[in-house]
Amino acid sequence: MPSARKLGRSPDHRRAMLRGMTTLLLDKGRIETTVWRAKELKRTADKMITIGKKNTLAAKRAALAYITKEEVVKKLFDQIAPSFEERHGGYTRVLKLGPRRGDGAEMAIIELVNYTPKDKNKKDKKDKKAKDSKNKKDKDKKTDKKDDKKETKKPVKETKKAEEAAEADEIEEIEEIEEAEETSEE
Repeated sequence: MPSARKLGRSPDHRRAMLRGMTTLLLDKGRIETTVWRAKELKRTADKMITIGKKNTLAAKRAALAYITKEEVVKKLFDQIAPSFEERHGGYTRVLKLGPRRGDGAEMAIIELVNYTPKDKNKKDKKDKKAKDSKNKKDKDKKTDKKDDKKETKKPVKETKKAEEAAEADEIEEIEEIEEAEETSEE
């Protein structure tokens, strides 16, 4: 029996896929994928949590070498691994869902054993507040830009008026000179 499933991919692609899925699982706590990928992911995720329980510099470097995001490594050592301190293995579970519509691949959910779904209402409220504050900031920026434009337009108008006045003065001077020349010729 081979030591790892091939999953229809080259070794480099398979390794990269499992690294990305492990990072996502540790970040989100739960992901949906095919059964075979979930079973292979279970091995790597459990290894990462075991490394996280050691909490040494070497363990952090080993985790950083495999997990693709530093924030997830920090979360692994600060939150996930300490929550599994009393547990000896079996940190993840695979729940089968049935065939996927389209190609019929068997689907599964893989999640951390202590995973609790977040309340969607709280998430929606947070998202709404974030959007509102972002929209307010955007409006403030737009009004600031409009104010800046108005300020820059005023000097332009003033300079145009000044130019027109200067031209009018020049025209008057030229007309006076011409009149003076005509009177002197007569």
